[in-house]
Amino acid sequence: MPKIKFKIVTPEKVVYENEIDQITLPTQSGEITVLPHHIPLLSALKAGELVVKTGNREISLVIAGGFAEIRKNEVIVLTENAERAEEIDEPRAEEARKRAQNLLAQAKNKEAVDYTGLAAKMEKELARLKVVRKRKHGVSPTIKTEE
Repeated sequence: MPKIKFKIVTPEKVVYENEIDQITLPTQSGEITVLPHHIPLLSALKAGELVVKTGNREISLVIAGGFAEIRKNEVIVLTENAERAEEIDEPRAEEARKRAQNLLAQAKNKEAVDYTGLAAKMEKELARLKVVRKRKHGVSPTIKTEE
C-alpha cells in the first residue's frame, strides 16, 4: 500500500515528519481521515486531536488550529502549536483552562477586549484536556466549563 508523506510544522520547528498510512484531522467542517491518493484539498483546522497511523502504531497530537494542505500522497499541517498527547501535563492543562476561562469572564465587563484571542486560547486548552483525558482514561470525558 502506498504511503503518505506527512509533516507538521510550527513557527519554531518541524514537530513530526514521516511516511504514514493515514491521518485524521480536526477541520472546521468536522473530522476527516486522509488515505493515500486523496484528492487535493486545502482546509482550515480547529484546535483538536490529530491522529497519525502508521503500521500498527497510532500517534496522537494536539494542535491549536491551523491549515492542512493535502495532495495525492502528501499532507502538510501548519499550526501555531502542536504537542504529543503523552507530553501534556493534565493538572497544568486544567490550570491553563481555568485561567483562560477567568480571563474570558473578566473580559465580558470590558469594551476593548480580544474575544477572538481569548476564545481561541480556551478552545486550545479544552482540546488539550480532552485528548489527554481520552488517552489516559480510554474515553472522551465531558469537560465542564463554568459560565
